[in-house]
Formats: sequence, structure tokens, C-alpha cells
Amino acid sequence: MKLADMKAIVTGGASGLGEATVRRIVEQGGQVAIFDLNKEKAQKLIEELGEEQVFYIQTDVSDANQVEQNVRQAVERFGSVNAAINCAGIGTPGKVVSKTGPMPLEQFEKVIRINLVGSFNVIRVAAAAMQKNTPNEDGERGIIISTASVAAYEGQIGQAAYSASKGGIVSMTLPIAREFARDGIRVMAIAPGLMKTPMFDGLPEAAVESLSASVPFPARLGKPSEYAQLVESIAENAMLNGEVIRLDGAIRMQPR
Repeated sequence: MKLADMKAIVTGGASGLGEATVRRIVEQGGQVAIFDLNKEKAQKLIEELGEEQVFYIQTDVSDANQVEQNVRQAVERFGSVNAAINCAGIGTPGKVVSKTGPMPLEQFEKVIRINLVGSFNVIRVAAAAMQKNTPNEDGERGIIISTASVAAYEGQIGQAAYSASKGGIVSMTLPIAREFARDGIRVMAIAPGLMKTPMFDGLPEAAVESLSASVPFPARLGKPSEYAQLVESIAENAMLNGEVIRLDGAIRMQPR
């Protein structure tokens, strides 16, 4: 699938990896519905890229009714939806037992709800819409790409909730791809390493340099544009299905 043919939903599309993905799709001639809670950032992006190819729907990805209604709205706007890229997520750290006692259960549940349940919520509704599409020359009706993390494999101390949420994305990618194979809907995931997203904005320069040096090669933080580039590569290569691709410069995270 060429990005020019995309009629995509991008969750978390107002910033970070999602924003870079929105930019890439629009620059190549595709259309995007941004599902995000940050209206201000989304509107600025729309003003820059143009209302003809991109629009915004305020969306809590963990809310079943909202996602169902908003996917319908995207289908009405574009005529169909043939891509869903899940970038919405949070990375709230916390030890299972800290000096103040056990982690509040609601903290763990929130990370799982947004990162894992939210991704599944969008997948289930978007895939149902894609099943109605007319297949292209390769028999493809759509593509779904979710965002995992290297923390799914090498979670650090304090990442139990985050690692669990991203590990769930890794584990569900293959069975969902197998289920939708008969419909011509591919299902993939990307597991980024250390990426230069807004989560790093508040860190001291020394901390950023230290993290960058921990990446074998290239010894720097990944660029959101490189995530978007991989989204394009996955979209264009029809043999990529049911797999999780690490985008990490060969980093293997240490315990701390």
C-alpha cells in the first residue's frame, strides 16, 4: 500500500511518533484522521498541513463508544479507512513496591488501559471497517500497525506496567494477523528503542547524552521521522505481516 492511497487513523497523532507519521502520510498524499486528546497541538498541525488531508477528532482510545463513533466519522469523511497506526500511549514509571509502599493498583491499570486496551480497542473497530473495503490489486483491504517497545523484551526496574502493556501488544500481533489474513488486512507492530519524543524534553542535556551513548549504533536517540519511515516501509511491503520490528540501534536495555 502506498501512503498516497492511505486513508488512515493515527492515534496519538498530535505529537511524537504519531505526529511524524501524520506528516509522512500527508506529505505523500494520503489522508489522516488524528485521534488524540490534545486538541491544541492537533489544530496547529492541521493548520500547517491543511484541512483537505487531515482532520482531528478528540479521542480517548480506551473508551469503546468514542472509538466506535469516531471511526464511523472517519469513514464518513474519507469514504473508507484502510490504515490504523496506534501511537497513543503513556509511560508512567513506578516500582511495584517503593519506599511509600505498593504501587497503587489504579496506576498499573491506567497504563494497561491506555497502551494495551486502547490499541486493541482501535484495532477491533478499525478492522471491522476495513473488512468492508474493496481489496487492491494485491488483495489487501487494510493495514494495522501498533507501537510496542523494547521494554516488552528488556523492561527496566520501574517499568513493570509499561513493559506489561507493550508485551501485550507484541503477543497479540500474530494472532490478530492470523485472524484477519482471510480479509486481506495485515497486522504489524514496531518496537522502538530510545526515541526523541516529548518524553525526553524535560531531561537535562547530560542525561540525554548518557542515554544516547548507550545505543550501540548510531549512538543517538532515534528520530520520530525514522519511525514514520518504517511505517511507510511496512505499508509498501505486502510480505510484512504478523511481525514486530525493533527500531532501536541494537540497544538492549539494562536493569536500570
